[in-house]
Amino acid sequence: MISGATLLAGVVGNPIAHSMSPILHNAWLAAAGIDGVYAPFRVTEERFASFVDGLRGGSVRGLNVTIPFKERALSLADRAGDRATMAGAANVLVFEADGTIVADNTDGLGLLAAFAEQAPGFDPKAGPVAILGAGGGARGAAAAFTAAGCREVRIVNRTQARAQAITDLLGGEAFGLHRAAAAFEDAIAVVNATSAGLAGEGQLDVPLEATPAACVVMDMVYKPLVTPFLARARALERRTVDGLAMLVGQAIPSFEAFYGQPPPADVDVRALALKRLEAR
Repeated sequence: MISGATLLAGVVGNPIAHSMSPILHNAWLAAAGIDGVYAPFRVTEERFASFVDGLRGGSVRGLNVTIPFKERALSLADRAGDRATMAGAANVLVFEADGTIVADNTDGLGLLAAFAEQAPGFDPKAGPVAILGAGGGARGAAAAFTAAGCREVRIVNRTQARAQAITDLLGGEAFGLHRAAAAFEDAIAVVNATSAGLAGEGQLDVPLEATPAACVVMDMVYKPLVTPFLARARALERRTVDGLAMLVGQAIPSFEAFYGQPPPADVDVRALALKRLEAR
């Protein structure tokens, strides 16, 4: 039941209809007995800044931010945590009662939790990692691997200048898409941080066969759960990590930021999300 004291949070992006975040957060809210609601918001790029500014004052407690707004979200915040600053992007905005907007980035926490869960024994310190894309998701992943001690992060992007902007900030090496094979050659992990495969977006054509046999391949896209990218990796007998594991991992600290307590640990939100994905 929604009351006059209901705590409201949500997720903003474009597209947004695919998002499983409301499934996770509302299940946790119900299990915890919190008077709260978590809702999806679809906003056009030209209206994003005014949408965020209009939430100052705390009537909406916070937002998760997804494609394509993570970099802009950071620029709209009054304060930013170290993770968001290091990534140059934010996937969490918290609206304080005094009108202040505080940015954070929990994507990296989610990414590392997903690797720990689905690729046991993976050690980010063991070698270079290649990340496909140069948007907010790629920035969060690069910052997380760097903070975890990865000795080299390689950013692979169609526009090399955008990849270079990330390596200028965090170190590592930028590669154009035509040099993807060179970036993969001795990588311990390859992460797709592009929107390829999401909501009908085009597929990602990169030479996964150039990766070592022990390489772990991850896709941040989780609809479908096994994307064509991950299917190709599995056909090559590479270990894989899916985007739903990352979504759950980043949602846990997001929930705590919005509602003031960690989510209940006994709710199988992955199973709930999988059930919804299968029904679509």
